[in-house]
Amino acid sequence: MTIAQPKPIVRDLYAELVALPAHMTGQIINGVLHSHPRPATEHGIAATELSAELNNPFRRGRGGPGGWVFIVEEELHLGDDVVVPDISGWRAGRLPSKKDTSYSTVPPDWICEVASPSTRRLDRLEKLPIYARSGISHCWYVDPIDRTLEVFILADGTYKLGPTFTDNAPVSAPPFDSHTFDLGVLWWLPGDATT
Repeated sequence: MTIAQPKPIVRDLYAELVALPAHMTGQIINGVLHSHPRPATEHGIAATELSAELNNPFRRGRGGPGGWVFIVEEELHLGDDVVVPDISGWRAGRLPSKKDTSYSTVPPDWICEVASPSTRRLDRLEKLPIYARSGISHCWYVDPIDRTLEVFILADGTYKLGPTFTDNAPVSAPPFDSHTFDLGVLWWLPGDATT
């Protein structure tokens, strides 16, 4: 006589992700739901300034070639993984202009992660291999505390470290090397904003 074993409880991780409070960001990485609070001011400023720096020349074609679409904190469904890079960029024509979902399934051509103490290890150790598997050709890591920008370039299925920039260095890096900007515009300094 065979005794039937109970079926394992299957958790719907995406339903849990959607149910997170509005002040939390959720990602499903390698079958695990990770949640963390929204980022600090320095993080938000760095992401906003970088997005603004790239948008005119690469989205609108003002002082650059145009031909890109950028989205801040877009939820990406890459196979079984659900990730939220700080900025995602697609070459024009690759991202559908209209979609029925609040997420994208088309891997971007470029992503940027801005380091936070709560997500630094996750971004580098767990998300970078997901981006490589998905064929995302360029990955930038910005650290507003150390004031660095590291450029990773996909080659033969793995990322190789390309140029690294620090402090206020002029940045010209793939895939946006036709435009140069001062890295210092990403760093928030006390006294920058009036209260």
